[in-house]
Amino acid sequence: MKILEIIISDLYAMGIPDATLQGRKAAGDGPEPAGRTRRGRYSMTDSILKGKRILVVDDEPDVLETFREIVLIDVPDCHIDEARTYEAAAALIQTNAYDLIVLDIMGVRGFDLLEAAVKRNFKVAMLTAHAMTPEALMRSYNMKAHAFLPKEKLADIVPFLEDVLIHDYATGWKRLFHKLRPFFNDHFVSDWEKKTGMEWREWTK
Repeated sequence: MKILEIIISDLYAMGIPDATLQGRKAAGDGPEPAGRTRRGRYSMTDSILKGKRILVVDDEPDVLETFREIVLIDVPDCHIDEARTYEAAAALIQTNAYDLIVLDIMGVRGFDLLEAAVKRNFKVAMLTAHAMTPEALMRSYNMKAHAFLPKEKLADIVPFLEDVLIHDYATGWKRLFHKLRPFFNDHFVSDWEKKTGMEWREWTK
């Protein structure tokens, strides 16, 4: 099953509208289908994302659109900038201040952008599908990203982003491990922790 199909299935289950997800109708094609209402999954009145400025970078317009849809449903007061190329993202990172940056890896030179963002002390979450490997996970950690997230979890992106802003680097990675270890175990080779030198079990002692 394709990644966006998985996301759409998750959004249906949570009652989130699919006007921007299914069919990809052109802008101005009309309102959302009758009977669907916008409603968040959480009580986001006190979300740490409220009023924060986020830059999301991905070369796929569908991913950018889906990210914006999901975040703004739950946190309408969050400010989101978008970039589809390395050049556009690099310019925004150098000229603007961000509370959080979300980077794809493939197609936008995500690790180069991560390096630039970390130099400016921005918190960064990597969001990927094609680079979902133990090696990319380890590289993200070593380069001081605060999270490494699979696009299959895009429907649940809000609590992951909140964790990035709430917790320090080490605590955030421990929480990420608790949440995503089953996913990593399913998608990586059986001894991925040993091969990458990332002994997650040691972190939680």
